[in-house]
Amino acid sequence: MQTERGKFGLESPEEARTMCHAALLWEKVEGAQLYRIYVDGKETAVTDKTDYTLRELESGHSYDIYVEASAGLDTVVSSHVTIKTRDKSVLLDVTDFGAVGDGRTLNTQAVQAAIDGCPPGGTVMIPAGIFLTGALFLKSDMTLYMEEGSKLLGSSRLEDFPLITCRFEGREQVCYASLLNTGEEEEKDFHSITIAGKGTIDANGMLLRKLELAEGKGKPGRAICLRRTDGVYLEGITVRQSPAWCVHLVYCNHVSLNGVHIHTKYDEKGNRYEGIANGDGLDPDSCSYVKVFNCTIASQDDCIAIKAGRNEEGRRVGIPSEHIRISNCTFLSGFGVAVGSEMSGGVRDVLVQDCTFRDTYSICSIKAPRGRGGIVENITYDSMKHCNHSREHQDCKWFRGAIYIDQFYSHDEYDWENPQPVDEGTSHIRNITLKNMEAETVTGNAVFLAGLPESPLENIRLVNVKAGGRYGMKAANIRNLQMENVTIGAREGGAYEYHAVSGKKEGGEIGSNE
Repeated sequence: MQTERGKFGLESPEEARTMCHAALLWEKVEGAQLYRIYVDGKETAVTDKTDYTLRELESGHSYDIYVEASAGLDTVVSSHVTIKTRDKSVLLDVTDFGAVGDGRTLNTQAVQAAIDGCPPGGTVMIPAGIFLTGALFLKSDMTLYMEEGSKLLGSSRLEDFPLITCRFEGREQVCYASLLNTGEEEEKDFHSITIAGKGTIDANGMLLRKLELAEGKGKPGRAICLRRTDGVYLEGITVRQSPAWCVHLVYCNHVSLNGVHIHTKYDEKGNRYEGIANGDGLDPDSCSYVKVFNCTIASQDDCIAIKAGRNEEGRRVGIPSEHIRISNCTFLSGFGVAVGSEMSGGVRDVLVQDCTFRDTYSICSIKAPRGRGGIVENITYDSMKHCNHSREHQDCKWFRGAIYIDQFYSHDEYDWENPQPVDEGTSHIRNITLKNMEAETVTGNAVFLAGLPESPLENIRLVNVKAGGRYGMKAANIRNLQMENVTIGAREGGAYEYHAVSGKKEGGEIGSNE
C-alpha cells in the first residue's frame, strides 16, 4: 500500500520554455529511485533524474504538472506548477538574407541583418551548413535556432571582431568581441534570449587567440558572451574552441542551460585544441537564479567557474552570484566545478548535485585568496563520482587536489601560522557541505582545506566522503570542521595532516596540530 508524505519543490523556469517544450526541475527526494511526471493528470514520463524536458507540446498552451517520487513503499508528491508554452513566432532563415553556408563566404552582415530584422518573440534560423561569420550581436526577445548540421564558424580576420568593453577575469576591460554577444550599448539591459537546437557554435579559437594576443589591443574574446540579460536559455547546442572562456554570462538573471555540450580542450573526436588557455567551459559571473542540467563539459581549465568580480572593483560593483543549481552533468577534463578565484562580490546558495567527473583534476575548488574580499557561503556538493588518471598537472598553486578549498590559491608558498591584518580585501568562506562523494586522483591531494590564519574557514562539513590521492588530506585554519564517515587514502605520506583545526572527526575531537 502506498502512502503520501510531504511535498517537494517543482519548477519550470520561464526562460526554459519554448513553443514546443518545457524543462522541469525538482528537489531530490531521499531514497527515491524513480520519478513519474504527470501532465494534466496523466502520467507522461518516468525518469531517475531530478529534471525532465517535456517535448512535442502545443504552442501557446497551458499545462498543469506535478511529479511523484517513488521512495520504497511511499509515494511523495511534488507541488503543482502551471506553465504556458511560448506562442508561435515568425521564423527568419538567414539564407533569405543572403547567407551562404559553404564555409568560405563571410556572412556577418547577412546573419546580423536577420537578427536586426527579427520581430519580438521571433526566431532566426541557421540551417544546415557552415556559416563563416564575425562577431554577431543578439537582441532582446529572440531565439537563435541552430538546425541539426548547422555551424556558426568564427572568422579568421581580426577586423571581424571589434574591440568592446567587457568584464574578463573580474574587471571591466577592453576585449575583442565574442562570436555571439549581446549589444554594444554598455548601459542597455536585455531580456529573453534563447540559443537552441542541435547545431554547433565554433569560435575558431586556436587561430583567433593567437592573432588577438599578437595584436594585443584587448583581451581574447569568447564563443558566447551575454551580458545584463534577464532570461537566458541555452538548449541542445554544442559550443567549442573559444579563444578564452567559452560561455561567459555577466550580470545575467534567470538562466538555464539544458543539454549543452561545451568543448574547450578537445573536439568531439578527442583532437586537442592547441594553444588555447583560459579555456573555462562556463562562467556565470555575478549571475543569479542559474540552472545547469544535463550538460557535458570537456574543459581546458575550470569546467564551470562561478565568479563575482575581482578585488576593489568587484567589491564596488557588489553583484553576487547566487541561487545556482548544477545537476546531472558530466565533466570530462579540466578542473571540475569551481567558485572563484574572482569572487569579490560574493557567492552564495550553490548546489552541485548528481554529477560525474572523469579525468578532471578536481570535483570542487573554492578559491578566495587575500585581496579579493567578499564572502563565499552556503555551498553544497552532493552525490559526486570522480576519477582522474591524468598526470598532466601536479600539485601546484593552481591545483591542490580532488577536493579543495584554498585561500592561498595562486601562491607558490604559504604560511599556515602568521596572520596578516584583516581589511576589506580579506575573504571569508563559511558553511560548506561536501557529502556523498567518491574521489580518486593520481596527482595532488585527496582533500585540501586551507583557510587564512586571520580568516579561518568556518563550518566545513564532510559527510560520507571517500577520497584517495597521491597525498592524503591537509587541513589548516578551520573553525568547526565536521567529519562523518570520511575515508582518506594516500599513496605518499600520512592520510591526515591538521594545523589549527577545531571541530569533530568521526565523533572525536580535532585539536590544533593533531
